[in-house]
Amino acid sequence: MFEAAQGLRDEFGDLEAKMSDPATHSDLALSRKVGRRYAELTPIIKGLDAHRMLSDDLIAAGELASEDESFAAEMVSLQEQLAQVTAKLTKLLAPRDPNDSADAIMEIMSGAGGEESALFAGDLFKMYQKFAETRSWKLEVLDAQLTDLGGYKSVTIAVKATGNLDPDNAPYGVLKFEGGVHRVQRIPVTESSGRIHTSAAGVLVMPEVEDAEVEIDENDLRVDVYRASGPGGQGVNTTDSAVRITHLPSGIVVSSQNERSQLQNKEQAMRVLRARLVAKAEEEAASAASAARRSQVRTVDRSERVRTYNFPENRIADHRIGYKAHNLDQVLNGDLMAVVEALQGADLQERLAASGTAE
Repeated sequence: MFEAAQGLRDEFGDLEAKMSDPATHSDLALSRKVGRRYAELTPIIKGLDAHRMLSDDLIAAGELASEDESFAAEMVSLQEQLAQVTAKLTKLLAPRDPNDSADAIMEIMSGAGGEESALFAGDLFKMYQKFAETRSWKLEVLDAQLTDLGGYKSVTIAVKATGNLDPDNAPYGVLKFEGGVHRVQRIPVTESSGRIHTSAAGVLVMPEVEDAEVEIDENDLRVDVYRASGPGGQGVNTTDSAVRITHLPSGIVVSSQNERSQLQNKEQAMRVLRARLVAKAEEEAASAASAARRSQVRTVDRSERVRTYNFPENRIADHRIGYKAHNLDQVLNGDLMAVVEALQGADLQERLAASGTAE
């Protein structure tokens, strides 16, 4: 069993060699890539070693059981341990999105509902901000367009892990299930008659990729600069530091205005552009696209909702897996793990089923 994993052992050996090579650490992008893959494979290799050791011990105990009854009892214990290790390895070896170990770039956009939708987009941003804090992730705002009441027309953020994490705990592997349309039901602050309104905000989640991983021809870019602005269009900068980049072949447009210089804003916008180009390429390669990626909704259409936040009932409901809980106040305060784990569990079962090893 797990004989096919020998290729992973070979890869792990190559990674160990690269990690001991000074040339690897002189290249930051390569070092991060090698470190992440090493962290991803470590629990698998440890599991394979444990499986081999327990299997050998079980065979030895079986050979001695006829001579000594104590080995028969030991066989029972070894079988139980082997079953646990086998189950864990089966999960670890299930086919998965290769981007799961990556950091993430998220875009939160207001949609149907006007100012209330923008306020809700702000609530989602704060939720992810607090969730990142609970996991010691670093959150960086790349671009933000505020409204008069403090909501967000859109906000783009980068979420980075501190250190190398396994895929189930890395930013993209965790946050990718947040992609889609989020619907809110509550009495807006702009509502004078006390009626409950429904509005929506869209969330897009993409893996952040290194500069060297995506080749972009400067001739394919149109770069426009303009003056950064705040709510109501009031100028908050005295120079044209904001940057808008249009990738002509794909039509993708990204912008950044949070930094003080054009150069910094261009670098931030290019990070988003690289992530969007990777997401677009993977979508077009339908055979390679993951179910989680296909489920992300690119337009803020309330009919394509993935989750509903009902304030009067303090209820959160994820429509993809039928998840419901009455702790919306805690979720908005960053306590997202129960929802995330439910989505990860459903995703795991789909991957196991697709590989023919469903429990």
